[in-house]
Amino acid sequence: MKSYPTFTPTADVVRSTEERVAGHNWQTVADDLSGFGCAVLNKLLTPDECREIAALYAEEHHFRSHIHMARHGFGKGEYRYFRYPLPDLLGGLRTALYPRLAGIANDWNVRMVIGDRYPAEHAAFLKQCHDAGQTRPTPLLLQYGPGDFNCLHQDLYGDLAFPLQVAILLSEPGRDFTGGEFCLTEQRPRMQSRVEVVPLRQGDAVAFAVHNRPVQGIKGNYRVNLRHGVSRVRSGMRHTVGIIFHDAK
Repeated sequence: MKSYPTFTPTADVVRSTEERVAGHNWQTVADDLSGFGCAVLNKLLTPDECREIAALYAEEHHFRSHIHMARHGFGKGEYRYFRYPLPDLLGGLRTALYPRLAGIANDWNVRMVIGDRYPAEHAAFLKQCHDAGQTRPTPLLLQYGPGDFNCLHQDLYGDLAFPLQVAILLSEPGRDFTGGEFCLTEQRPRMQSRVEVVPLRQGDAVAFAVHNRPVQGIKGNYRVNLRHGVSRVRSGMRHTVGIIFHDAK
């Protein structure tokens, strides 16, 4: 079977991003994810880092593909998928965030009676993806202008899909843009859908469920189905970076 590199960031990058990630209260993150399907990590990036990442959008050599949402019925706006190697900061965050989320994901699978278990390190999970033919990187940079929006969707790119992902707002609401709220909907069996609108500031990250999550009911845990999107941008320009932990076919 063909072997693919795992694109592990340097030790210095991993150490600095691990320290940054460790500064958040992960019990609270786990509780919010289990209770609401999403959790906010405040000020994960600095304003300067946000501007630097957003500025990459114009530099085509960083990306493997460019998607115009309207052409595919995804909404209105555009995004670009990064190519490997990822920018150091994004690669470091992807590596540092994964182990914290893998424990939550494994707990969810136990509760939903799903047999899959995720390895402790991201490099090991990427190897599983690559062995399954999912070799294309999935972190992406999104750009929205006035009137743009992202339809409710799930980022599933193959048979292997990590059940949590992270989006980081790179623009400042009220200054750089208006509107454009991050939204999450949850479908429960025989119930109407529930909507969660997540307020974010520049540099804030939201971790959220990609597909399913467990909910405790009277007769035990059951699965609910989630989708996420972005409401219409009323004015200005909104940039977001998405960190997806599985690779694509």
